[in-house]
Amino acid sequence: HTTPQAAPKPLYASGDYFSFCESYSSRREYSFEVLENIILLGHKGAYFVERFLGEGTFGKVAKCTNLSTNKEVAIKIIKNGFNKTAEDEIKALTEISKLDAHKYSLVKYVEWFHYNSHVCIVFEMLDQSLFDFMKDRSSLPLFLHEIRAIAWQLLISLKGLKSINLVHCDIKLDNIMLVNQVSEPFRVKLIDFGLASKTTDIQTGTRLQNICFRAPEVILGLPLDERLDMWTVGYVLALLYTGFYILPRDSEFNIIRAMVEMQGMPDNECLNQGLYTYKFFTQTEENSKVVWKLDTPEQRSKKSGEQVKDKLDYAPSMSSPAESPPQPQVSTSSRFVLLQVVPSPKVCKKTVRRSKPDLICREPGSVWPDRHL
Repeated sequence: HTTPQAAPKPLYASGDYFSFCESYSSRREYSFEVLENIILLGHKGAYFVERFLGEGTFGKVAKCTNLSTNKEVAIKIIKNGFNKTAEDEIKALTEISKLDAHKYSLVKYVEWFHYNSHVCIVFEMLDQSLFDFMKDRSSLPLFLHEIRAIAWQLLISLKGLKSINLVHCDIKLDNIMLVNQVSEPFRVKLIDFGLASKTTDIQTGTRLQNICFRAPEVILGLPLDERLDMWTVGYVLALLYTGFYILPRDSEFNIIRAMVEMQGMPDNECLNQGLYTYKFFTQTEENSKVVWKLDTPEQRSKKSGEQVKDKLDYAPSMSSPAESPPQPQVSTSSRFVLLQVVPSPKVCKKTVRRSKPDLICREPGSVWPDRHL
């Protein structure tokens, strides 16, 4: 129980926010003081903490009930020591609040407040993540019409984020939530904007994204923009269609190695721009020209000091191998639409990954009754 405070000032101009956080963090760094069956007092209601739904690096998410409205909400409670992370997320959510969360398939942000030394961020209550959904079905791939419905919504999400010059930077199965799989099958929303950044603020060479979904321009140290999110959306769709990760997940070198095996070498001009190209490629002379060549496992081992296997060896599965369900008969154009969205590692080609969701020119058929995206 804590006394409600005055409505928070915008964090853009909140100097006292840092002093508040630092005074607590110095004494209670990385501790967690919220328990189940207590009441958190926010500015828009009192929230009864029913149970914790999960825990991440920066905090825990709790299922709560707003005692004023009797509506369920999800509250993200940030651990002590991660106040800068909380501030960054609230800044992003403040920007996202300018958009229609329902129209753009983005999680609805309610408010934020302090509980003792914790920053608490209140969201609408959603169902489960695509990661948990796929895990529950033993990674069984989805049907194409289901994937197209998800694709449509995620592309609309990217369109909304682009309109406010925001890049999510951490799209993955864990951060795509089903709204209510019983009443609205495959209605999804994008969540977790803790790593989101303005397009103009992303510096070349910044290390971003979970390694499973990391775009080649991040690995190579190329200029970064909203196409990072387009890469991860395409990768997620490929994962949902196959039931397994289509690239290695153990090292960046093996990711690049697999891309080269599947798609061929990136342009020499592109590799010249990469801050980290030298980690994976070596310049050699060929036909009186200086070109980049992918390192052999032996060369990579010498550079990194770590043993690299001669042969790529990665299991094509999310958690366990799965057989694809029999896909219904679909038109060639429908499959082409899916392939247009699945990312191509050939960065810096003329056929570059599109930076905005203009890939699907028509709305896919709704997979739930009386529902239109």
